[in-house]
Amino acid sequence: MSDRDRILASLRQQARDVTHPPAWRSRRHFDDLAARFSRTLTDGGGEVRRARDLEEALDDLGQVLAALDARQVAVNDEPPLDTVDLAARWPAIRWVRAGLAGDNLRAFCAAADAGVGGADAALAETGTIVIASGPGRSRLVPLLPPVHIALVPTGRLTADVFTWSAGRGESLPASVTMISGPSKTADIEQTLAVGVHAPKRLIVILYDEP
Repeated sequence: MSDRDRILASLRQQARDVTHPPAWRSRRHFDDLAARFSRTLTDGGGEVRRARDLEEALDDLGQVLAALDARQVAVNDEPPLDTVDLAARWPAIRWVRAGLAGDNLRAFCAAADAGVGGADAALAETGTIVIASGPGRSRLVPLLPPVHIALVPTGRLTADVFTWSAGRGESLPASVTMISGPSKTADIEQTLAVGVHAPKRLIVILYDEP
């Protein structure tokens, strides 16, 4: 038996049933979640666009991509984009969806003009979008291209991370990415650098649902 197997066997022998405390529920409250989210994300260097519905949100997405002169765009295969024929709507752009065979997603994202996806939640307190891992969802899409664009329905706005986690009703996925504006660091000589660890621009298109 290897050292690893001995350690794991010892841990299994010590396993016991434990009752975990319930998720802590935040007491934070905001009268207008969309307004609070927009303000906090903008204060952090992000950008917010408002749309009346998904169709208008897609029009806004097209305007952003045109302004970027985007030619290659990576997209996570998740709502609301999983039901949209992106190639037919914007034929001049080469689209690659995460999770589809036949493409080197890492290389494509490294050369892409933008990444596009949805979000599991939008946290009003901090102006943060929450992106969970899963089938058709890659962390490369929101983190590797220089610009990330998220289409988020207002129904996914919530007060803060505690309210979101307490309301999930299920275990957390293997990975959760939280983005609160463009990537920033000041590790070297306290000089602020933007876009070192992730995109230089974060654009969130908030749209209303019926």
